[in-house]
Amino acid sequence: MQSTSRLLCAAIWLALAGAAGHASAFDAAAVPEAKRAAGAQYVDAKEAYALKQRLGEHAYMVDVRTRYEVAYLGMPTVADANIPYLEHPDDAGWDAKNGRWTMSVNNDFGPELARRLTARGMGKDDTVILMCRSGDRSGRAANLLVQLGYHKVYTVVDGFEGDLAKDGPQAGQRVVNGWKNAGLPWTYKLEPAKLYYPQF
Repeated sequence: MQSTSRLLCAAIWLALAGAAGHASAFDAAAVPEAKRAAGAQYVDAKEAYALKQRLGEHAYMVDVRTRYEVAYLGMPTVADANIPYLEHPDDAGWDAKNGRWTMSVNNDFGPELARRLTARGMGKDDTVILMCRSGDRSGRAANLLVQLGYHKVYTVVDGFEGDLAKDGPQAGQRVVNGWKNAGLPWTYKLEPAKLYYPQF
């Protein structure tokens, strides 16, 4: 009987938390340094999807990966926009340390998000969910938004593709976690209105 009471109390608490629009908080202590964001809240891909489903039009989800990543790897169907936090400049050289073409901060990231939020009748007090490939760029983008005065910024710690497997037959592949590996909805069929067009 006592355990039934505890279960009932736990169920009521979870229902109230859900009604209040809170996401399950991902343990901040478990977030690697490269993915941390001052003032932001952490969710994993499944929690981000649940939060977006619960809040609907009251949450704005931004895929902060490059336009190339979105074009060739797909995008979550529930994302409201692709606004790259980092982009490959036209004169991109090779970044030997990271094993990729160089990327630089998209100075239009903050202004573009503000334009899109305003068009939706939203602002800095509304919930913004950020996702990149594996959680590091979304953390940096979250830092920027907090500095710009946004109050409800969530970063998806495992991102769209997830983290690299450290051992086993799939070592070096992104099969550990993330949006795609969780079986959450995504598509290659992109909607032009959601895509980023540089404002030069």
